[in-house]
Amino acid sequence: MSDLPLEPHATDVAPGDEGEIQIRARILGYVVGLGIAIVLTITSFFIAGTDLVWQPSIPVAIVVLAIAQMGVHLVFFLHITTGPDNTNNVMALAFGVLIVFLVIGGSLWIMSNLNQNMMPMDQIMQMQR
Repeated sequence: MSDLPLEPHATDVAPGDEGEIQIRARILGYVVGLGIAIVLTITSFFIAGTDLVWQPSIPVAIVVLAIAQMGVHLVFFLHITTGPDNTNNVMALAFGVLIVFLVIGGSLWIMSNLNQNMMPMDQIMQMQR
């Protein structure tokens, strides 16, 4: 026989059956995530509205802060981690990102193709006369 106990593992807990300690730890995690997100948001507004940062680097700084904020949201609020139990969540996130890039990339490709193949405006105006 195996030496494994028949009772459920300590980490297998149904939603709503969490203990008081786990709820406090979760709330603390949410509060920390909220604090970091607020700091990143205030920092991006500060960078956009000040002259303390070199002007050409402002868009890069805002993009870096936006990516950092996406990471904070993924870790603290969506609980996306590298654990083996999050494989489905990571795959769903990757699929969603793929679809967004396909839609945006396809739209830009179509608009670029239409722009290249469109008749110049002066010829369109002459045709309407």
